[in-house]
Amino acid sequence: MRSLQIFIYEWKHFTRSPFKIVALILFIVASMYGLHNGADLYEKQNNEFERLTQETETEIKTTLSYFENGKKGPDERPWVDNTQPFWAIYNAPTYAFKTPSPTIVYAIGQTEQYGFYKRINTWSNPYDADMTQEISNPERIQSGTLDFSFSILFLLPLLLLVLLYNIKGKEEEQGFLPLIFVQTGSKNWWIVSRTAFYTLLLLLVLVGVMVYGATLTNVFKANADSFWSILIYVTIYLLFWVIIYFLILKYSKSTVSNTLLMIGVWLLFAFIIPATIQQWIAIEKPTNLMVDLIDVKRDKTSEINEQSKALINRQMFELYPKLKETKTFKDTTIVRKRGGYSTNALVTIEMKNATKSIEEDNNAKNKLVETTYWINPITFFQNKLNKLTNTHYEDYESYRNAIQKSVDERTKIMVFDIWNDVTVDKEKYLEYNKTFSK
Repeated sequence: MRSLQIFIYEWKHFTRSPFKIVALILFIVASMYGLHNGADLYEKQNNEFERLTQETETEIKTTLSYFENGKKGPDERPWVDNTQPFWAIYNAPTYAFKTPSPTIVYAIGQTEQYGFYKRINTWSNPYDADMTQEISNPERIQSGTLDFSFSILFLLPLLLLVLLYNIKGKEEEQGFLPLIFVQTGSKNWWIVSRTAFYTLLLLLVLVGVMVYGATLTNVFKANADSFWSILIYVTIYLLFWVIIYFLILKYSKSTVSNTLLMIGVWLLFAFIIPATIQQWIAIEKPTNLMVDLIDVKRDKTSEINEQSKALINRQMFELYPKLKETKTFKDTTIVRKRGGYSTNALVTIEMKNATKSIEEDNNAKNKLVETTYWINPITFFQNKLNKLTNTHYEDYESYRNAIQKSVDERTKIMVFDIWNDVTVDKEKYLEYNKTFSK
């Protein structure tokens, strides 16, 4: 009963405070703006997938028309021969898509930092220029990107500060705090009840805003479990700040000290600790400049092409031992003729090895970040939200692995069909497209 009376009192206090009402409205507006940013990105990526799928169908129809009309390729490119596996596979358009989750509406994460589609060929690499952009977090913020997770992680603590900063301090400054304690029976209960009122108010607002966001991308239909998981983490994050601010209210003596301490704690967790950790990691694990990958693209390719045919063939047999079982293995003329087309496989392997050091460096940095979670809660919650919305680094690592797997499969099929002296017709070309689109 005492809590109900305190809640009624606090509701009246809240409705008579324009400053608090405006702060709450601004938070809701910022959250909805962030939700729409996520929803727009979700729609943009899906529209791009549809466009690329249509382009792919058009390219396939064009190549099929060459087979139907007895032509090897376009008249303006007489060197293209689609009856050869190399050119037929080259002209079998395949894209690897990083399909966005509907929950992206809640956290964009690293979505705009990495590419979300990649055209696959036999020399593709997960770290090609069209797959990654070297953009750091501060630059992302400066570019104006704001999503729902930003509102939660950075604006929610500020809103809570505005709602709680004058609890107890105003009454103590006016000298009637002892009377309130007599009426309520307990100092802690009075502060807890007032803090709980704003906690429940914000929780209701968050649920309402998240439900609104779910309607933008049909989250409940596609991934309802993730919605509830995200809500749980958002609630835990809210309670994390409520506990900190409650302790400040309990032991502080005035409104000014409340405000200064709350702002100080917010700055500590939101900026000082993350910036310090980022600087430490930059020193411990400097940015990988991808020199190895650049060297492979620039130097190793030429080096491989300049090798003798015997050396190239020996490397090909080490890579694909079953090439010795192909029908053209003992035909020196055909091997010499075909071998040049299949050397892409050697370049692909070198590029694949070069990317390992990049992935190892990135994973080492992530491990270092994880060891700091106990003093870096904002980064912890940010990564949790990114994982739940499939926008975490690990999601893009899995996407890059899928790209590499597709490249490996494509290259292997090309090499064996070349060494088996396969002649491609319409049916074989359609088979390529069906295999690569899986």
